[in-house]
Amino acid sequence: MKAAEPRLGIVYEHPEWFAPLFAELDRRGIAYDRIDLSAHGFDPASAEVPWTIVLNRMSPSAYLRGHGQAIAYAGEFLRYLEDAGVDVVNGAGAFALETSKVAQLLLLGRLGLPAPRTRVINHTSQAPAAAEGFTFPVIVKPNIGGSGAGIQRFDTPEALRTAAADGAIDLGIDRTALVQEFLPARDGHIVRVEVLDGRFLYAIKVYPNFEAGFNLCPADICQPDGAAAAAALPADLCPVDLPKVALRVEGYTPPDDVIRNVLAIARAAGFDLGGVEYLVNDRDGQVIFYDINVLSNFVSDAVRVVGFDPYAILVDYLGARGKLLLPAAVYR
Repeated sequence: MKAAEPRLGIVYEHPEWFAPLFAELDRRGIAYDRIDLSAHGFDPASAEVPWTIVLNRMSPSAYLRGHGQAIAYAGEFLRYLEDAGVDVVNGAGAFALETSKVAQLLLLGRLGLPAPRTRVINHTSQAPAAAEGFTFPVIVKPNIGGSGAGIQRFDTPEALRTAAADGAIDLGIDRTALVQEFLPARDGHIVRVEVLDGRFLYAIKVYPNFEAGFNLCPADICQPDGAAAAAALPADLCPVDLPKVALRVEGYTPPDDVIRNVLAIARAAGFDLGGVEYLVNDRDGQVIFYDINVLSNFVSDAVRVVGFDPYAILVDYLGARGKLLLPAAVYR
């Protein structure tokens, strides 16, 4: 790639999630391009690209919005950008981890960190056997998920066997799924820890209403109370500016050892920006890590919840890394 003036590109697909980021860039007067992968193309023979730095915000839940074709494509496009010499924030390697919950579990295993008991299947008929020896309830979650998409809970072996026999289990778009113990979270909350540039950014306690679904995305906490009301809503009807009525969220600082483990996960995963979710198993008090989110949607109303605007910090970071900002704006 020939030398060029610094220019930022934002790879994304969801039409609403990144409005706060775009607004902060606009407020700063920073030139950038929105690279919407819902319908996109590139020439792999061309090394001429207009961006010197690209932030990857592609969502693995794109198939819920009719954009499933963008998921695998994103990995190829990110690989192309890196090959052309573009500095990609959360590049192809990080995105590959985002789109494989199996890879996330293997990473946790390599680090010696506890995760829920899990078995992997590629056919619904295998689900009951995969759950043998597990403590119920269990969940079946697609390998490629995002925003809690496709996760199903089964409280008894009989319920799981019936669903398997009826073909009523969703294996996701790659037909690979995890059968996993569903652990009781102590005090009714999980914790999501956000990391930026190898540093702890903030954490939140999230009190889920699992009767309304498994979407714990902090930018999406907008499901109405009750399973019936949630079922009536499209899976992507949760822009960041809707009222947050189904889940309670609190700012929180985890213990030092948990933060160290989260930062170790971020280093091993190779992501520049992301979130790690864990819970304290109410059965034995053990910290259990269960999800790594390379697509990091910051909590809505962050100033009230965590005391500052993480989008301002992210833009400072992008500015310093990509040499985009005036000298007065420095990554804090």
